[in-house]
Amino acid sequence: QLQLVESGGGLVQTGGSLLLSCAASGGTFNYKTMGWFRQAPGKEREFVAVIRGSGGTTGYADSVKGRFTISRDNAKNTLYLQMNSLKPEDTAVYYCTAGSAYSGTYYYQYTYWGQGTQVTVSS
Repeated sequence: QLQLVESGGGLVQTGGSLLLSCAASGGTFNYKTMGWFRQAPGKEREFVAVIRGSGGTTGYADSVKGRFTISRDNAKNTLYLQMNSLKPEDTAVYYCTAGSAYSGTYYYQYTYWGQGTQVTVSS
């Protein structure tokens, strides 16, 4: 059973940066597609970014493209999300998730979820 633990959230001003990390344990990490989703109060969980097992293929939501970068270190079983030029609308709980080799941009394509980390961007 793969377990995921996010860290790195916090309060930051508009234009600031944060680095989220997600440590995986208890299962095979390397071949799984990994993703980041977020959920703001009163809104549905939405896709943020995805990365394939090898780390060679990534994808982003239009709202974060050019500002966020997803990466992974398979030797450390860790997923990252570098968030730059943060905006108030980025405020949400950010979740790390792991799926199959073919998981994409829909939350139901993923099996394992972390507990989430809060990101708050002040204006």
